[in-house]
Amino acid sequence: MRLYMTYRQTLSPEAAAAKAGFSKASAYRIEGDCRPPSQKTPRGRRRSDPLAQYWEAEIVPILKAAPGIRVIGVLDELRRRHHDLNPNIRRTLERHINAWRALNGPEQDVIFRQQHEPGRLGLSDFTDLSALGITIAGEPLGHRLYHFRLAFSGFEHAHVVLGGESFVALAEGLQNALWALGGVPREHRSDSLSAAFRNLAADAREDLTQRYAGLMGHYGMAPTRNNAGIAHENGSIESAHGHLKRALEDALLLRGTRDFASLDAYRAFVDEIVGRRNANLAKPIALEKEALAPLPKGRTTDFEEKVIPVTSSGGFILRRVFYTVPSRLIGHRLRVRIFDDRLECFLGVTPVVTLRRGRPVSESQGGHVVDYRHVIHALRRKPMALLNLVYRDQLFPRAAYKRLFETLREHGDDRRACKVTVELLALAHERACEADLAEAIAMDLDAGQLPDLAALRDRFRPEAASIPRVAVKLAPLDVYDELASVSVMSGRSNLGEAA
Repeated sequence: MRLYMTYRQTLSPEAAAAKAGFSKASAYRIEGDCRPPSQKTPRGRRRSDPLAQYWEAEIVPILKAAPGIRVIGVLDELRRRHHDLNPNIRRTLERHINAWRALNGPEQDVIFRQQHEPGRLGLSDFTDLSALGITIAGEPLGHRLYHFRLAFSGFEHAHVVLGGESFVALAEGLQNALWALGGVPREHRSDSLSAAFRNLAADAREDLTQRYAGLMGHYGMAPTRNNAGIAHENGSIESAHGHLKRALEDALLLRGTRDFASLDAYRAFVDEIVGRRNANLAKPIALEKEALAPLPKGRTTDFEEKVIPVTSSGGFILRRVFYTVPSRLIGHRLRVRIFDDRLECFLGVTPVVTLRRGRPVSESQGGHVVDYRHVIHALRRKPMALLNLVYRDQLFPRAAYKRLFETLREHGDDRRACKVTVELLALAHERACEADLAEAIAMDLDAGQLPDLAALRDRFRPEAASIPRVAVKLAPLDVYDELASVSVMSGRSNLGEAA
């Protein structure tokens, strides 16, 4: 307005308004009343309030009876009661309700921003990453991320978790974070164990509580938990979930694909992204490391342990999942260490096999983790057992072998289908050519022909290694006499020089 008045000293109202960026209507309004806005009384309504007849009688009672109701809910109820009500009053209704709630609404919760001191608080939580659409060798990967963060510096550590929010996942992820950090904060806060406590019997809950207390005691941290259902009390980690997820999403878009060759490759990708984020916080992280307590001499237990017998089926059942092991272990009892992503099996104190951790398919259907190398020798003697094998689909290491079996069955000869498939699996095992053999089978099937077992055996047979001919030429014995005489003469000349 001040600029307009300056131009108005020499220009017409229209020209002064144009130079000041006003409309002509604003110029005429200023000409009619030159007082600044601060000296004017507020302008009243220019039309009647369409909610006046409903406000005190209907809308306010609804707001008092249901304080959390949405504006659209109030509008729908009003239109249900009054069919002639204009639906375009939503914005007016929102302004009225917001103003009423500001003056008469219930008290709201207040978030108290905290000032964190170095080395005091570390936080743990789990977050679901299934929405990222990650695949491993073409197979979807449903997974979570264990996320650790220091409240002061923002140091982060993330660990891919394949199962649920279990104590094993928490213990492994937390210890990985602390050893990567190189120190221990004084306090550890988490709400992840609330999920582990749910639906547990009293004895199991007490056992889990003792194990968690033992983990905290080993590292000298004071355990704390935020109030159930109040996520903002863990805000230092909850908000970081979103930032980390967006960073992973951006990196995946730049990568151009969400498929990884292996789980280890995906874990390395996550570690790289987290490492970049920590690199941007190098100074506060270095400052906080000085305030951390030292690590203990070693890690503590981050697994569960069970003793399980190996049955005549060539494996054992653990938590509704059947695992195969080498058949020589049938009849023995294995000590199994249960991690989030693997099982480590021991016979006494001797490690014998490491297996991928499996999960049940559903509440009513268990799962199978099968390695065909464990049973192929027995299956080769009884190939027809493949036809109705309980874990037949899990036995095939690659899709090409299953496709071959189904193609052979379509030709109406189940016996030949079992025989040929088992022999090819044995060939893959004996010649260590599983991937190359699967590629050859797929090429034959794509060409519309069945693989030739004899030709494939010949193609993947070990190359005959020729034994090198070593010719040994013996020296004549008189050469040794000459050497002896030379040695004697050399010794006499040395004696003469010394005299």
